[in-house]
Amino acid sequence: MSESIIVPEIVALDVDLGSTKTEVITALAGIIGGAGRADAAGLTRDALAREEKFPTGMPGRFAIPHCRSEAVTRSSLGFARLSRPVDFGGKDGPADIIFLIAAGTDGGEEHMKLLTKLARAMVHEDFVQALREAPDADAIVTLVRDVVEPPARAAAPAPAPGASSPAEKAPGSSTARIVAVTACPTGIAHTYMAADYLTAAARKAGVDLQAEPQGSSGYEPLPPEVIKAADAVIFATDVGVKGRSRFAGLPVIESGVKRAVNEPDAMVAEAVAAIDDPHAHRVHAAEAVGADAEEEKSQLGWGKRIQQALMTGVSYMIPFVAAGGLLIALGFLFGGYELGVKDGNQALGLNIALGNSLANLPDATGHALGGSPVMTYIGAVLFAIGQAAFGFLLPALAGYIGFGLAERPGIAPGFVAGAVASLTGAGFIGAIVGGLVGGLVAYWFTTLNPPRWLRGLMPVVIIPLVGSFVAGGLMYAVLGRPLAWLTTAMNDGLSGMSGASAVILGIILGLMMCFDLGGPVNKAAYLFATTNLNVVNIGSMKVMAATMAAGMVPPLAMALSTALRPKYYTAAERENGTAAWLLGASFISEGAIPFAAADPLRVIPSMMAGGAVTGALSMALGAASKAPHGGIFVFFAIDRFWAFVLAIAVGAVVAGLLVTLLKGIAWRRKEAVAGQDASAVVTA
Repeated sequence: MSESIIVPEIVALDVDLGSTKTEVITALAGIIGGAGRADAAGLTRDALAREEKFPTGMPGRFAIPHCRSEAVTRSSLGFARLSRPVDFGGKDGPADIIFLIAAGTDGGEEHMKLLTKLARAMVHEDFVQALREAPDADAIVTLVRDVVEPPARAAAPAPAPGASSPAEKAPGSSTARIVAVTACPTGIAHTYMAADYLTAAARKAGVDLQAEPQGSSGYEPLPPEVIKAADAVIFATDVGVKGRSRFAGLPVIESGVKRAVNEPDAMVAEAVAAIDDPHAHRVHAAEAVGADAEEEKSQLGWGKRIQQALMTGVSYMIPFVAAGGLLIALGFLFGGYELGVKDGNQALGLNIALGNSLANLPDATGHALGGSPVMTYIGAVLFAIGQAAFGFLLPALAGYIGFGLAERPGIAPGFVAGAVASLTGAGFIGAIVGGLVGGLVAYWFTTLNPPRWLRGLMPVVIIPLVGSFVAGGLMYAVLGRPLAWLTTAMNDGLSGMSGASAVILGIILGLMMCFDLGGPVNKAAYLFATTNLNVVNIGSMKVMAATMAAGMVPPLAMALSTALRPKYYTAAERENGTAAWLLGASFISEGAIPFAAADPLRVIPSMMAGGAVTGALSMALGAASKAPHGGIFVFFAIDRFWAFVLAIAVGAVVAGLLVTLLKGIAWRRKEAVAGQDASAVVTA
């Protein structure tokens, strides 16, 4: 048993390990280190870092701090029974039972599985009481091994042929049948504890309850026959329920996952009462609206729902922006920038694509590749295709904002409003407003309960007809002209920007691009730049260059930092740093998200500082981009490419050095504290 995850040498009974959880974790890490299973200082540092993200105290006055650490040489489960309980953030007071899971970096999901097994075992009062009454370390080891390393048992005999399935409700049975779904943000401890608490409470109340814990490592869906036989459902979740539409029509009791841990008896009683209550809230069926997404959204405030709808619109719009913008840029590379100049009522490139062919080549433009008519024609075709893709930009933005609010019924009203915004010159502001109007009108219709004979017509005729009329009519009659005036004024302002005002705009765009790395603020800055991009408007091209350059800074800066000081980062972060070089060069800001999520207070301000420097330099030096995406790989579409690269390099160095400095200060402080505490514990 020497290779067991828990041994008597890492068990401490009835000890005083300090008055704070930092002291307790440090002491336990020292005990594990003293047993030769880890470097105490490194384990302390990593366990405390994990504890800072989310407290590990649980109901029942116990705690399970845990981490995956390179300092661990053998995965271990330290245990302490405290004579002086310590606050670990549990709801019902300080904890006296402490487990420390120390998993090696090569342990995969081992520490999560252990955490789950322990959490589920701690639901049982007899197990917790046995831990509190165990006479010595050997007894603790035996108890815990039976949970985390259970001996192999003989397979349960198969049910006899014809035996009743648990899902089959016996005729005339009065036993209430309830199903439950539990899910917490991390998908580990509370998810499984809530399921077990509800199951135990139901058993005590004489109720048949089957739970579906939707954990971080996946989940096993309840069989359809079990759900079909159920009388009610409990959703104890802090995140969206996966496959919510499976429970359509059932009375539902909903809460956060912690209520199921703290008040399982009450939730079971409420579910039983809801079975015979005709006014009980039910899981709505998916008829006109996708049930899963709609039910999840119904739990959010309208401010959050509108924000998510805007993000949905931008996300679906970006492929049109990328495809259209890059095709236009390639068209300029082959056929010259003259393709974008007006020739009558439309651009020269579009006239050439419509009026010429390979058998009827146009005259070469002044900047066509090689001065060739063939290149001019190919460039014109690329330009025309790109223009066609760009033509969907505003309708797609508005249409998928409507989709974000009302699912499929919101698409048609949104697309119509976006098309009208394009025709009236209302621009991206008009598309946003029109998409919201169309989506809200469609959503209102989905809340109605029409007669059965009318339901089939609602999503295919009535909602698209009325929603498109209302959204499009408002854009034409009321909103279009004022929003068009605002858009024109903004574009004129961009064209005339120079000197200090341009630099200030570059700073603002740089800060926004680096604030949330692909989130709402980043998307707002990118939307502003792309929807106003016009190849005959130098101001708009400068804005595009500054926006793209600033968005490239975070991944490049984090790649630089991991290369300069790899010891400040985990092995996984160093791998992410290597990939971030290419992500940054390609203008994929999301390459820095893993770093920002792990350490936002140091990473995000550093990235914003670098982004502001880059945005300001790009605007001041006059870099201008005709392409809305592609990073350094669209060099042919960037005027003053040297200025573009210089601005990115300076900003990445500023952000990279700043985050390295901040990481270094924190790393040295933790090393010093952990080293002193661990040494003191081992010596003692």
